[in-house]
Amino acid sequence: MIAKTLAAEAHAPSRRGPLLGTSLLLFVASAAATLHWSRSMAGGMAMPGGWTLSMVWTLMPAQTWAGSGARFVAMWLVMMVAMMLPPLLPMLASIPRNQLAALAGVGYFSVWALFGAAVYALGSAVARTELEWPAVARLVPLATGAALLVAGAVQLSAWKARQLALCRACGAPAGRSAKANFLHGVRFGVNCSLCCIGLMAALLAGGMMNSAVVAAVAVAIASERLGPEFLARAIGAAVITIGAVVLARAA
Repeated sequence: MIAKTLAAEAHAPSRRGPLLGTSLLLFVASAAATLHWSRSMAGGMAMPGGWTLSMVWTLMPAQTWAGSGARFVAMWLVMMVAMMLPPLLPMLASIPRNQLAALAGVGYFSVWALFGAAVYALGSAVARTELEWPAVARLVPLATGAALLVAGAVQLSAWKARQLALCRACGAPAGRSAKANFLHGVRFGVNCSLCCIGLMAALLAGGMMNSAVVAAVAVAIASERLGPEFLARAIGAAVITIGAVVLARAA
């Protein structure tokens, strides 16, 4: 699919140039913003069990829960642009007009914004529980290792293989209307978020404000989407290995 896309785009350099240029600018800006946020929110609150609760899950002074959620979703969306834009580019490049490609991109990232809102609701609820119940907080290192084991198992599953096949086969929408392209982006966003559920779990377990973890997950997503199909299973095996090490240390 990627080879066909690039071959088709070679006959339309006047359209491909602005798309690639804009995508490159978005990628660089979002990657720089992600790095800045990860550095500015480094550290956190020491918790029972010898781990640190990230500042991303806590309220700033005079900040409401809604304000904290909006901040999180903004950070999450910028991070997703940095992580998902490279593997998304072949689909966008298959759309014949830049304006329609932009609409598909908006539809795609709107799904990730909703995903981020759900992540914050769950993560902040877990964080409040950990703050109120020290016994629960002490279990977090074990839970982190277990989450990585589950994330790796998802990567090795037949369900993951089916979701990845859908993502790898996604091309241009059937229609040329604005609505068709926007909905195509939404559908691809849903497929992609399902496909990436294991890696997103690994991202959250490893620490989404850790730039090394973010970079590793971004490379994993691009590799399994654009590279040989066996890479998804290799990534799953690596995540399971890391989870086993984390679990052994916690125990």
